[in-house]
Amino acid sequence: MSQPFDLSRFPDLPPEVVKAFAAMQSELTVERAARQHEQAVGAEKDVFITELQALIAKLEGQVQDYRRTKFGPKSEKLDPAQLELALEDLEAAIAETQEQITLVEEKIAAANPEQPAPRRPRKARELPDNLPQIERVIEPADITCPCGCGDMVRIGEDRARRLDYIPARYQVIVTVRPKYACPKGRTGVVQAKAPAHLLEASWPTEALLAQIAVAKYSEHMPLHRQAVVMARHGVPIERSTLADWMGRTGALIAPVVDHMAKRLLSDSTRLYVDETTAPVLDPGRGKTKTGYLWAVLRDDRGWKGTAPPGVVFHYRPGRKGEYAAEILAGFNGTIQIDAYGAYTHLATPKREGGDPLRLAFCWAHGRRKLIKAIPKKGSPIVDEALLRIAALYKIEDSIRGSDPEHRRDIRQSLSRPLVDEFFTWLTAQAARVSRKSDLGAAMAYMLRRQEGFRLFLEDGQVDIDSNLVENAIRSPALNRRNALFAGHDEGGANWASYASLIGSCKMNGIDPCAYLTDLFTKLANGHLKKDIDDLMPWAYAQRNTTSE
Repeated sequence: MSQPFDLSRFPDLPPEVVKAFAAMQSELTVERAARQHEQAVGAEKDVFITELQALIAKLEGQVQDYRRTKFGPKSEKLDPAQLELALEDLEAAIAETQEQITLVEEKIAAANPEQPAPRRPRKARELPDNLPQIERVIEPADITCPCGCGDMVRIGEDRARRLDYIPARYQVIVTVRPKYACPKGRTGVVQAKAPAHLLEASWPTEALLAQIAVAKYSEHMPLHRQAVVMARHGVPIERSTLADWMGRTGALIAPVVDHMAKRLLSDSTRLYVDETTAPVLDPGRGKTKTGYLWAVLRDDRGWKGTAPPGVVFHYRPGRKGEYAAEILAGFNGTIQIDAYGAYTHLATPKREGGDPLRLAFCWAHGRRKLIKAIPKKGSPIVDEALLRIAALYKIEDSIRGSDPEHRRDIRQSLSRPLVDEFFTWLTAQAARVSRKSDLGAAMAYMLRRQEGFRLFLEDGQVDIDSNLVENAIRSPALNRRNALFAGHDEGGANWASYASLIGSCKMNGIDPCAYLTDLFTKLANGHLKKDIDDLMPWAYAQRNTTSE
């Protein structure tokens, strides 16, 4: 770097020359400083750009993982309940990376003031209109006009809506019943009758019982965690006390669930049936044993049926066919199932408890078995099978919600030829594959059950799969993952009762907490003996719809 010119060596220079040299030296210093600053800013921007490129590459990888988990073939092998947990973690990771990218972009923009900072895209979201709104107006500190004309006038406003949370608050309701008597002692005492409570001589109101039940069986919060939350809010109640409340209410709602189960069996021509594990503690061995929640579901909305939707879970200690026969006793019609062998005997003349049932098998299960059988190198056979099945689902999408006659006509004209071709083609492919291989077993699974897979072609009330009941058992499955197991067979039955009421509430589009509060209040006032049909979740939904 060149040294600055030293004027002290020339003391006889005229003042105007010295001044000119000083000005020149100052300009060179400013120019040098500006150049050094520009170089520093450029180096900083290069660092930011490198960081930004790394974050973008990271985001692209996370998005690919998300799509693969949610839409790719591997999602068929992942438990649906576990899938939701995996997706929410991936979504959180994507949001974190996006925020990091925004911060780096802001740093790059700050280093280059000439270029405006990129505006962050905002998602168009609307908050529910039914939420209470609190409006706060923020006025300027001073609205006096600088020109001296007085106060400024209001010409408009900006509004921003944000979602707030009010922490849960527990309160004590003190019921006071004054006593009145004749001042002269000539008559007896007058006092209002004490209001009825679901759990007499206990603390909880019906609303609190409903909240605890929904938190445990719908929001998957075990009672010991709820006890921790309640203590944090200043209400130290033991987990054993909460368990006592849930056990007693479970016994009181059992007749309601039993009646709902009878209504599903007696008022339906087609039902979905599925089962999921419900681990239960076996105190004698100190281990868990595998119980099962058997789901019986009705949903006729796909063919414009008028019967209200509902689901009932039955706890049984096993998965034997005798349990299926016991649960479905008295029902005559069609059941949509996953071709599990426990149902086979229900379709024979030897069936006890009713006429032989028609078994409609689930194409989604058949498709899933083919996907699970894909070798690591892939399989053209499975690829083509999936395309053929996808064509059937396209037709189903177009007729969902139509009347049964229309659904049957479309299936006869469009779907039947595709199904005939599918099984002809599948038979030819199965002859080329070893029966002992996973793919051979998957193809044999569908070929042996052609009659059940074809049943949806003949009946417009039958669906192509049993996905509706699979969706219904996801909530108990999530509860299983949080609570690990029920403490006893009776605990499994209690689990099933609440899962039935809450699941039916969700199918009818009503708030489970509001319904249970209403149910507990009616049970406390003896409504069970007056009109049990009025206690059904769909009856509550109809009343609310009518009142609106």
